[in-house]
Amino acid sequence: MFWRRLTALLLAMSVFFCASPVLADWTHPMSFSNAEFTGHDFSGQNLQAAEFSNANMELTNFRGADLRGAVLSASVMTKSNLHKADLTNAMVDQVNLTGADLSDAVLKEALLLRAIFNDVDITGADFTDATLDGAQMKELCQKASGVNSKTNVETRGSVGCR
Repeated sequence: MFWRRLTALLLAMSVFFCASPVLADWTHPMSFSNAEFTGHDFSGQNLQAAEFSNANMELTNFRGADLRGAVLSASVMTKSNLHKADLTNAMVDQVNLTGADLSDAVLKEALLLRAIFNDVDITGADFTDATLDGAQMKELCQKASGVNSKTNVETRGSVGCR
Protein backbone atom coordinates (compact mmCIF):
# COMPACT_ATOMS: atom_id res chain seq x y z
CA MET A 1 0.00 0.00 0.00
CA PHE A 2 2.86 2.36 0.89
CA TRP A 3 4.51 1.91 -2.52
CA ARG A 4 1.25 2.56 -4.38
CA ARG A 5 0.72 5.83 -2.52
CA LEU A 6 4.32 6.87 -3.01
CA THR A 7 4.13 6.08 -6.74
CA ALA A 8 0.84 7.99 -7.05
CA LEU A 9 2.32 10.95 -5.19
CA LEU A 10 5.43 10.99 -7.40
CA LEU A 11 3.32 10.71 -10.54
CA ALA A 12 1.05 13.54 -9.41
CA MET A 13 4.04 15.73 -8.57
CA SER A 14 5.68 15.07 -11.95
CA VAL A 15 2.47 15.95 -13.80
CA PHE A 16 2.02 19.11 -11.73
CA PHE A 17 5.58 20.34 -12.14
CA CYS A 18 5.82 19.44 -15.82
CA ALA A 19 2.46 20.95 -16.76
CA SER A 20 2.65 24.15 -14.74
CA PRO A 21 5.03 26.04 -17.12
CA VAL A 22 2.62 25.38 -19.97
CA LEU A 23 -0.31 26.59 -17.92
CA ALA A 24 1.62 29.66 -16.77
CA ASP A 25 2.18 30.77 -20.39
CA TRP A 26 -1.50 30.65 -21.30
CA THR A 27 -3.39 33.89 -20.86
CA HIS A 28 -6.87 35.00 -21.75
CA PRO A 29 -7.14 37.28 -24.80
CA MET A 30 -7.46 40.96 -23.97
CA SER A 31 -10.98 42.29 -24.40
CA PHE A 32 -11.65 45.95 -25.13
CA SER A 33 -15.22 45.66 -26.42
CA ASN A 34 -17.25 48.88 -26.46
CA ALA A 35 -14.13 50.80 -25.34
CA GLU A 36 -13.19 54.42 -26.05
CA PHE A 37 -9.63 54.61 -27.39
CA THR A 38 -9.64 57.82 -29.43
CA GLY A 39 -6.03 58.89 -29.90
CA HIS A 40 -4.61 56.00 -27.82
CA ASP A 41 -1.08 54.73 -28.56
CA PHE A 42 -0.80 50.94 -29.08
CA SER A 43 2.28 51.25 -31.31
CA GLY A 44 4.53 48.19 -31.32
CA GLN A 45 2.41 46.30 -28.79
CA ASN A 46 1.56 42.60 -28.83
CA LEU A 47 -2.22 42.52 -29.18
CA GLN A 48 -2.59 39.02 -30.61
CA ALA A 49 -6.19 37.80 -30.39
CA ALA A 50 -7.27 41.00 -28.62
CA GLU A 51 -10.93 41.93 -29.02
CA PHE A 52 -11.87 45.50 -29.93
CA SER A 53 -15.51 44.91 -30.98
CA ASN A 54 -17.70 48.02 -31.20
CA ALA A 55 -14.77 50.17 -30.04
CA ASN A 56 -14.05 53.78 -30.96
CA MET A 57 -10.42 53.92 -32.11
CA GLU A 58 -10.39 57.11 -34.15
CA LEU A 59 -6.87 58.57 -34.49
CA THR A 60 -5.43 55.56 -32.63
CA ASN A 61 -1.82 54.55 -33.24
CA PHE A 62 -1.27 50.84 -34.00
CA ARG A 63 2.01 51.43 -35.88
CA GLY A 64 3.95 48.14 -35.95
CA ALA A 65 1.49 46.44 -33.57
CA ASP A 66 0.99 42.66 -33.62
CA LEU A 67 -2.75 42.28 -34.17
CA ARG A 68 -2.67 38.72 -35.52
CA GLY A 69 -6.02 37.06 -34.89
CA ALA A 70 -7.48 40.23 -33.34
CA VAL A 71 -11.19 41.01 -33.55
CA LEU A 72 -11.93 44.60 -34.56
CA SER A 73 -15.54 44.07 -35.67
CA ALA A 74 -17.96 46.97 -36.00
CA SER A 75 -15.41 49.50 -34.77
CA VAL A 76 -14.50 53.03 -35.82
CA MET A 77 -10.86 53.40 -36.87
CA THR A 78 -10.99 56.60 -38.90
CA LYS A 79 -7.59 58.23 -39.38
CA SER A 80 -5.88 55.47 -37.38
CA ASN A 81 -2.24 54.59 -37.98
CA LEU A 82 -1.80 50.90 -38.87
CA HIS A 83 1.53 51.38 -40.68
CA LYS A 84 3.47 48.07 -40.59
CA ALA A 85 0.85 46.48 -38.31
CA ASP A 86 0.38 42.71 -38.66
CA LEU A 87 -3.33 41.92 -39.00
CA THR A 88 -2.90 38.34 -40.25
CA ASN A 89 -6.10 36.34 -39.60
CA ALA A 90 -7.74 39.39 -38.01
CA MET A 91 -11.48 40.00 -38.17
CA VAL A 92 -11.86 43.56 -39.47
CA ASP A 93 -15.45 43.33 -40.66
CA GLN A 94 -17.78 46.34 -40.60
CA VAL A 95 -14.89 48.63 -39.57
CA ASN A 96 -14.74 52.25 -40.70
CA LEU A 97 -11.13 52.78 -41.83
CA THR A 98 -11.73 56.14 -43.56
CA GLY A 99 -8.45 58.05 -43.79
CA ALA A 100 -6.45 55.27 -42.10
CA ASP A 101 -2.80 54.51 -42.85
CA LEU A 102 -2.53 50.83 -43.82
CA SER A 103 0.78 51.30 -45.62
CA ASP A 104 3.09 48.30 -45.35
CA ALA A 105 0.51 46.48 -43.16
CA VAL A 106 0.05 42.72 -43.41
CA LEU A 107 -3.61 41.69 -43.76
CA LYS A 108 -3.09 38.09 -44.87
CA GLU A 109 -6.22 35.96 -44.50
CA ALA A 110 -8.01 38.83 -42.73
CA LEU A 111 -11.80 39.04 -42.86
CA LEU A 112 -12.55 42.51 -44.25
CA LEU A 113 -16.19 42.28 -45.36
CA ARG A 114 -18.12 45.57 -45.19
CA ALA A 115 -15.02 47.46 -44.04
CA ILE A 116 -14.92 51.05 -45.33
CA PHE A 117 -11.71 51.99 -47.16
CA ASN A 118 -12.37 55.64 -48.13
CA ASP A 119 -9.14 57.67 -48.50
CA VAL A 120 -6.91 54.93 -47.03
CA ASP A 121 -3.20 54.59 -47.76
CA ILE A 122 -2.53 50.96 -48.72
CA THR A 123 0.92 51.47 -50.27
CA GLY A 124 2.83 48.22 -49.76
CA ALA A 125 -0.01 46.50 -47.86
CA ASP A 126 -0.31 42.71 -48.24
CA PHE A 127 -3.91 41.46 -48.66
CA THR A 128 -2.98 37.87 -49.60
CA ASP A 129 -6.03 35.58 -49.19
CA ALA A 130 -7.96 38.32 -47.36
CA THR A 131 -11.74 38.15 -47.65
CA LEU A 132 -12.92 41.19 -49.65
CA ASP A 133 -16.07 41.73 -51.68
CA GLY A 134 -16.01 42.85 -55.31
CA ALA A 135 -16.72 46.53 -54.57
CA GLN A 136 -13.90 46.66 -52.01
CA MET A 137 -11.47 45.04 -54.45
CA LYS A 138 -12.40 47.56 -57.15
CA GLU A 139 -11.93 50.48 -54.74
CA LEU A 140 -8.60 49.17 -53.39
CA CYS A 141 -7.26 48.46 -56.89
CA GLN A 142 -7.63 52.15 -57.74
CA LYS A 143 -5.04 53.03 -55.08
CA ALA A 144 -2.98 49.81 -54.79
CA SER A 145 0.77 50.17 -55.27
CA GLY A 146 4.06 49.10 -53.75
CA VAL A 147 5.52 45.96 -52.25
CA ASN A 148 5.25 44.90 -48.60
CA SER A 149 8.61 45.15 -46.83
CA LYS A 150 7.96 42.12 -44.60
CA THR A 151 6.39 39.65 -47.06
CA ASN A 152 7.77 41.02 -50.36
CA VAL A 153 4.27 40.71 -51.84
CA GLU A 154 3.04 43.28 -54.36
CA THR A 155 -0.08 45.09 -53.14
CA ARG A 156 -1.91 44.99 -56.48
CA GLY A 157 -1.42 41.24 -56.80
CA SER A 158 -2.50 40.54 -53.23
CA VAL A 159 -5.74 42.50 -53.69
CA GLY A 160 -6.46 40.63 -56.94
CA CYS A 161 -6.19 43.61 -59.32
CA ARG A 162 -6.08 42.92 -63.05
